[in-house]
Amino acid sequence: MAPVSTMPPMSTMPPVSTMPPQVTSGSPMTPTGAVVPTTAPVFEQSYIENIFRLNLGKIGTFYYTYENNKEWNAKVYKGVLEAAGRDHIIISDPVTGQRTVLLMIYFDYATFDEPLVYQYPGVIGNPPTRNCR
Repeated sequence: MAPVSTMPPMSTMPPVSTMPPQVTSGSPMTPTGAVVPTTAPVFEQSYIENIFRLNLGKIGTFYYTYENNKEWNAKVYKGVLEAAGRDHIIISDPVTGQRTVLLMIYFDYATFDEPLVYQYPGVIGNPPTRNCR
């Protein structure tokens, strides 16, 4: 009678790595995890929060409309732009230092008394400013 082997058969396949491949930040990937090479650079889109982030520290006037509000329908806030998120901004009163969080859902528009820093996606640098006065 032949002896029975209790050793599992040896695999001829190389061991599987458990480390994921290195991927540069923002690279598109397929559902299977393969990195898709891109030839054109991917630019951040122009959203209001990005414009606000480029202009932190500037004093602005922010116009808001609160629909269906019986006490006040529209309100104007003036202050130093301290922070900008996707759904909010934080401004502060330069005299008292009081901070106010304003939701972007009610935001209409803003004005500033000084030039704004603005970089359009895909364009390097800022366009030249002109004196409008």
